[in-house]
Amino acid sequence: MKTALIIDDSSTVRSIIAKMLTSWGIANVQAENGAEALEKLESNPGIDLAFVDWNMPLMNGIQFVRSVRSQDKYKALKLVMVTTETEMPQVATALEAGIDEYIMKPFTKEIFQEKLALLGVEV
Repeated sequence: MKTALIIDDSSTVRSIIAKMLTSWGIANVQAENGAEALEKLESNPGIDLAFVDWNMPLMNGIQFVRSVRSQDKYKALKLVMVTTETEMPQVATALEAGIDEYIMKPFTKEIFQEKLALLGVEV
């Protein structure tokens, strides 16, 4: 079974994503900011992918992505930015930081399915 880390400061967004993933048989762990997410990654070694919000307190999504990508042990972790940041410079920044896919809020279940398929995750 795949396990996803959902990182968003909005409990509502975390809940929506978690419900979708659970319906597809993907377990999930949640964090409300990048700093907490790093701790969750350390304590849950089976995490396969992470859905990362950009704008969060303590450690934002870009800082989280850069931190994860600087560590070899997380090389296989798939990172998906899920954000309201829709300008091309932000998308470019996220790609340069090391994300694998980009989902813009608001999103649909179909968009999530498409992105997961692009990452090789069957749902």
